[in-house]
Amino acid sequence: MNASATTHTLVVEADKAGQRVDLFIGEALGLSRARLKKLFDAGAVKVDGRAAKKGMLVAAGQRIGVVVPEERREVVPEPGAPLVVLHEDETLVFLDKPAGTPSHPLQPGETGTLANALVARHPECAGASEDEREGGLCHRLDIETSGVMVAARTREAWTAVREAFGGRAVDKRYWALVTGPLADEGEIELPLRHHPRHPDRVEPAVEGGEGAREAHSEFRVLAREGEYSLVEVRISTGVLHQVRAHLAAVGAPIVGDALYEGREEPGLGRFFLHARALALTHPVTRKPVRVESPLPSELRAVLEKHALAVPPGA
Repeated sequence: MNASATTHTLVVEADKAGQRVDLFIGEALGLSRARLKKLFDAGAVKVDGRAAKKGMLVAAGQRIGVVVPEERREVVPEPGAPLVVLHEDETLVFLDKPAGTPSHPLQPGETGTLANALVARHPECAGASEDEREGGLCHRLDIETSGVMVAARTREAWTAVREAFGGRAVDKRYWALVTGPLADEGEIELPLRHHPRHPDRVEPAVEGGEGAREAHSEFRVLAREGEYSLVEVRISTGVLHQVRAHLAAVGAPIVGDALYEGREEPGLGRFFLHARALALTHPVTRKPVRVESPLPSELRAVLEKHALAVPPGA
């Protein structure tokens, strides 16, 4: 077995007698079926000292030993995965995340994320973040959001940049295409919280209360045509789905964002939200650094389709 493992000893109480041993262990230790199968296949489960099969029934008073190896959390390098580097130095790497790519793995051995590609090119990034799954990334973007992200190559740099994000010292700018009436510019000061019935989304928490997080956004319209507006949004906080939820809350949901009732855009296959720019103070040189991500071709095509002017430099 893995040298880094935890041994659990469980005693079957009378009210659990007759239960399948795998269900008993899963309930007691909170393990998934897939994880339990691996443990039984590896001979890591013993009942009264003898190897057990997952279908056997337990009896009152039996002692069940379970050796649970620690799951590997490091990111699996993917040398062949595409990676677009916008800017890099000895300390930081700024990346261009495509829509449809997760920021980093959530499960051991998961591939296909930006972090997998990053650690293949810069192995030192794997040890920079506290959670090895993050591969040195200092923040996250939603899967369908494209644009600039920053990663650190040392633990010191990662800590400094994370503190800058937490201290609202990072300038984050997004471009979004929305429909609905919207002023030329404005601010949105609206706390957000997880929706009680839909855990995959957030909702306004006007009165604050339990679970509410402060969220502040500033916006300005870059171009208009009919019902459509291309908006630049600057956020100082970093609440889940903040840009999406804030724009929806003021009656201007993002095009293609079905979760927040945005207008459908046939053929797009994502919502129109792009992390356009990041600006921060470099953790080593202490000089300002600003990095921009070009607007992806599929988003540029949507602007042209709706006769919206593409901003210079996009």
